[in-house]
Amino acid sequence: MENQRMDRLENIIEPLLKNGVNNGVFSGVALGVYQYRKGREQKLIVNQGKTRGDEPGESLNKDTFFDLASLTKPFCTTLSILCLLEKKEIDWKTRIFDILPSPIHLEYKQISIDQLLTHSAGLIAYKQEYQSFAPVSKNGNKEKLIQLFQREKLAYPPGTSCLYSDIGFILLGEMIEKVSGKTLDEFFHREVATPLLVQESVQFRPLNRTEQRKINIAATELCPWRQKILQGEVHDEHAWLMNGVAGHAGLFGTISGVMALTEHLLHQWKGRTTHQGFSNKLLQLALTKKYANHSWCRGFDTPATHGSSAGIYFSATSVGHLGYTGTSFWIDPEQDLVVVLLSNRVHPSRKNEQIKQFRPLLHNTVLEALQK
Repeated sequence: MENQRMDRLENIIEPLLKNGVNNGVFSGVALGVYQYRKGREQKLIVNQGKTRGDEPGESLNKDTFFDLASLTKPFCTTLSILCLLEKKEIDWKTRIFDILPSPIHLEYKQISIDQLLTHSAGLIAYKQEYQSFAPVSKNGNKEKLIQLFQREKLAYPPGTSCLYSDIGFILLGEMIEKVSGKTLDEFFHREVATPLLVQESVQFRPLNRTEQRKINIAATELCPWRQKILQGEVHDEHAWLMNGVAGHAGLFGTISGVMALTEHLLHQWKGRTTHQGFSNKLLQLALTKKYANHSWCRGFDTPATHGSSAGIYFSATSVGHLGYTGTSFWIDPEQDLVVVLLSNRVHPSRKNEQIKQFRPLLHNTVLEALQK
């Protein structure tokens, strides 16, 4: 009976994913569903489409890499900070500019790590600073970008509201490097990914590692700024300027790797397993909402009350995150459920926004099938 549930789900989901490919929502998509039910693990992985829409495109498989975009924020930056908290090298109230060089505006001085993780630090959401750079990744870009972002005055006093901000996680990525003495990709590889055995399937792809092959990676955009189709290079322009390694974007992952990581987070959240880098108590705190009237936990989001991309069936205690390239994950502790969607909806253009309708439809279809 239990295997039949996943077989039935596959029969329902495959046509929906095929329609997504045929209708141009993305050129390729991978879906992972995991549920821990009656003491047993049930799991489904489905792939449809190709790595790109033109002639060089290859059929997807469970080892195809996707640009995870902002899933970097919870998977890399947040979990890395939990490792530093566990080692007592920082604490939640540590002021980030006690570690980073003094900011231009004094109002930045009081911003804490906890405020940055909960998107409540007062920072603006985003600004296209990359447009003032030539499309060349080189040393010094990161420092210049951080200085440019700090020219902006705060949008609101820290701790009084929430505004999703790439800039805050760029600062957190830099902080991790300063405190640990390692590059962000090295720290994540060693402290977070390797203990979970996902170091080969969830990883950064630094631009200066030219030996990295581009096969079996879902392409993203025909980028107007870089003037090429990106495949194996991070889509986010600011992360790209920083050699492909940043606190807000840069991770690539396979459906197998992202499923393994999110399944672990579910089990550790529920106290069924541990991670050598950070305690269950720390993770549980990170996955708890800080402000009742805002959706953010620490580095993780929760489903919106209305119009959530997670659809209507995930519990209010669920956590997850979206990635701009067409990726997402949701973890529901009440239903013991993980759903991961990896796609390249920005291929060949970010103007394609069909994913906004597809995500909730997919999640509702999955959960309705599981409830039967």
